[in-house]
Amino acid sequence: MEFSALSSNSPDLAHSRPKQPHHATGLPRHAGPPQPGSRQGAIDLLRNRLNAAIRGKEDTIDILLISLLAGGSVLMEDVPGVGKTTLAKTLAKALDAEFRRVQFTPDLLPSDILGASIYNPADGSFNFKKGPIFCSILLADEINRASPRTQSALLEAMSEEQATIEGVRHRLPHPFLVLATQNPVDFHGTYPLPEAQLDRFLVLLRVGYPDRNMEVEILYDRAVEVDEHEIEPILSMQSVIQLQTEVRNVRVERSIAEYMVDLVAKTRIHPLLKLGVSPRGSLMFFRAVQACAYLAGRDYAVPDDVQRMSGYVLAHRLVLTPKARYGSVTKDQIIQEIVKQLPVPT
Repeated sequence: MEFSALSSNSPDLAHSRPKQPHHATGLPRHAGPPQPGSRQGAIDLLRNRLNAAIRGKEDTIDILLISLLAGGSVLMEDVPGVGKTTLAKTLAKALDAEFRRVQFTPDLLPSDILGASIYNPADGSFNFKKGPIFCSILLADEINRASPRTQSALLEAMSEEQATIEGVRHRLPHPFLVLATQNPVDFHGTYPLPEAQLDRFLVLLRVGYPDRNMEVEILYDRAVEVDEHEIEPILSMQSVIQLQTEVRNVRVERSIAEYMVDLVAKTRIHPLLKLGVSPRGSLMFFRAVQACAYLAGRDYAVPDDVQRMSGYVLAHRLVLTPKARYGSVTKDQIIQEIVKQLPVPT
């Protein structure tokens, strides 16, 4: 059977994926035009839609798709105006998902996100009014401009897809995905996210500036304003659930799982790190490697998938020692150093 991109009654996606040749670096680009009737074709259509919204950021978009397939939330950190919000909104439109956007500000309260009980003077009762968190995709714009108290309102939702409000547990839609943007911590009016919050994001993305030629193309692309409401859905959320289920069936050999655990263990004893990767980080790392293999068109993981995802999944979970910070050592450099030291399974 073929995969239906938009039907909520899509056929079972559990049959085996065709194996493709191993690529030494990066994520493979799929040759030829995408076929809308196939699983990989639907993903390619989604990739093309995102590439049209944000030019010249193919790797960033691939990591965003991997996060979607793995069912993990994404933190996008960069300077204002490089397309973080545009990318998140385009993804939500292309998935035909229930979408909410919250602009985080210093005076935002947890109840502004979760909801609260409103008093009804007519009968003296309280009626619970759901907040914007009750959606499939939540865009938390400039999340580090809000206070730590407000930031913590997302912790339970991101890890358990539920919110406990006034002692009552409320289930959130499944799947639930947080796409958060933040400005660099040295910008005015920002609060650094605590380690417990960072640990719940699958990946940290940095969009970056476009190169010279691409920025010229962007100027011409935006010469005529494009109506975002014209973006047609490519995948339904039910189809996303089926894709996520199939990702969990990607085979990871024990030697590769041990390779991942060894990499994580090195972060816990590194002399320049005050805090290494948690077991939650290991679980997310495993799922991201499966999704990376799936996006590459394989039903099995290879060491390159581990190396590809290590920086995106692990670096933001680390805490540097003062010596490392003053020595201008970065978390990405430490991850790269550990990857080079470890023997690659064969």
